[in-house]
Amino acid sequence: MEIAPSSSRFKLYDQLELLEFPDKYVVKPVDSPHEGFSVDRRDGNIKPLDDNTSSGDATRVSTVFGVGGTIRLLAGTYLLVITSREEAGTFLGFPIFRVTAMKFLPCNGNLRFATAQEKKDEAYFRTLLQALETTPGFYFSYETDLTVNLQRRCKLAVGWTSKPMWKQADPRYVWNWHLLEELIECKVTGWFYYPSASRKYPFFIFCFAFSSTVVFQRFCLKINQRLSYQVAELQLKNSTSVISLISRRCTRRLGTRMWRRGANLEGDTANFVESEQIVEINGFKFSLLQVRGSIPLFFFFDIGSIPLLWEQIVDLSYKPQLKINKHEDTPKVVQRHFHDLSQRYGEIMVVNLTDQHGAEGELSKAYATEMARLPNVRYVAFDFHHICGTTNFDNLGILYEQIGDEFEMQGYFLVDAEGNILEEQKGVIRSNCIDCLDRTNVTQNYMAQKSLNLQLQRIGVLDSAECVSMFEDDYTKFRTIWAEQGDEISLQYAGTYALKGDLVRYGKQTVSGAIKDGISAMSRYYLNNFQDGVRQASSDALDLISGRYTVGTNSPSQLQPIGGSQPSNKQFLPVASALLIGGVTVTSFTIHQAGRNTQQYLASALWAGVTAGVVAMIKANGRHLCSRPRLCHLI
Repeated sequence: MEIAPSSSRFKLYDQLELLEFPDKYVVKPVDSPHEGFSVDRRDGNIKPLDDNTSSGDATRVSTVFGVGGTIRLLAGTYLLVITSREEAGTFLGFPIFRVTAMKFLPCNGNLRFATAQEKKDEAYFRTLLQALETTPGFYFSYETDLTVNLQRRCKLAVGWTSKPMWKQADPRYVWNWHLLEELIECKVTGWFYYPSASRKYPFFIFCFAFSSTVVFQRFCLKINQRLSYQVAELQLKNSTSVISLISRRCTRRLGTRMWRRGANLEGDTANFVESEQIVEINGFKFSLLQVRGSIPLFFFFDIGSIPLLWEQIVDLSYKPQLKINKHEDTPKVVQRHFHDLSQRYGEIMVVNLTDQHGAEGELSKAYATEMARLPNVRYVAFDFHHICGTTNFDNLGILYEQIGDEFEMQGYFLVDAEGNILEEQKGVIRSNCIDCLDRTNVTQNYMAQKSLNLQLQRIGVLDSAECVSMFEDDYTKFRTIWAEQGDEISLQYAGTYALKGDLVRYGKQTVSGAIKDGISAMSRYYLNNFQDGVRQASSDALDLISGRYTVGTNSPSQLQPIGGSQPSNKQFLPVASALLIGGVTVTSFTIHQAGRNTQQYLASALWAGVTAGVVAMIKANGRHLCSRPRLCHLI
């Protein structure tokens, strides 16, 4: 078991030289220039360095900090490199870096031979890559794997950390795993040098989440975006402690808020996140795991004959209608999901925070019905909005009264300075609301605070009558990192900061927080309806980088028309908007003047009718006016 820096650990090169020649790119370590590889700019062919590879004068030389992999599109290959980074903190003694700039280098010399349609499709794929270049929230480490939690890494076999980084990683949290496949394949076929375990390794693996890494072996980074990382130092009495909060977002059901809901047939859910709170104090290390994920039901909508998941298809309304038609595979999907969780975490307790009335209530009833079929999983329904509202954060104590005993029995992981395991976590709480964002953030923060009190009491830092909330400055830091984590997860899934952030930061709603929530709610409405199909970190971009959508050649264009499978009416949206605004304005003016004569009264009625007609037309065509993913069906 190794959880601290060691000379035998596998380490990636942390600084590389990128040489650009007219016919190729050459990547080699600054401190080991005899190692490295080249990529042909015409066809993307990868070769190890030889005496002739880097001969001649490069047209440009620059420094890069990792290789994220390659992706093949219609006209050729693109090489992902990290061009800028910043240190975000440390994780178990190892530095963690945040990607601040990255670039896809084109190796597409065949583009000039492409057809007009292929060039058009390639241009769309390139816009997705450009969106990914500016996507925040990517993390990586040169020295440790960020995808594996503390309890699991402490129980892995001796020598595990001497393996290449991509072999250490959990693929479900490696966001550039698909991009690394070609580099891994090249190494396996003998093209690449296997350095000894005592030497540095050249490639990086990036894990999107809230972390990252690269592979060639010491060149390739695993990227963890969809990784969230926060850290704070507390001074409790005379003991200094470091609290790290790392959240790993699963790659198996990617997408944005309204376009990825529920579960797929394999039982993978949307917005599934494993959050780990690590406390380092007086030589001890504590770990608490919690997970979140969309309601794992498999339903289909009455939209043609294609079975889809439970969803709220955007249609310009603020809260799209949630329509459910039960599917025969739903019990199998739920069973697969919870079997996988039990295999990884042990005992599972489900906390459903959705409303128990209205449209959410119907979904909650369906969820409860399926959970009743699983005797080994405890299901608890807690109507957060009804019980806590927007101000009563302390009412989560009602939930704790229901689940506190079982939560404390699940426990936490504890290891001492010598690496002896003193406690193990025997299960996890799986929390969800509709989006698994705002209500879930507040609840997980509350449970983490309860566990922190138990942990500090366990080693005598606090006595049985004390809790962390008694130390105002430290308690503020603790709540802040949880609020920041909620914001980061929300930005990745919904495109805005989390709502109810004040409940986490201050334990109550403030005026400024209410205004911020209002702005975020309106931003979500705009992004959901007009940007999520193609925006930064959109469903299309995530489908492309994860390999869920594979670009095919020698076949007709695979792109769905903008707006879905039916022709788009987006060209009518500006005209309709102008008519609507004009109609409302003229109607208001004529109504104000209507009392003067019959002609003005009739004009008011006419314009009111025109306005109502425009509203009806927009509502009827709402789904076709919204931005939709073009690469993959929603299932």
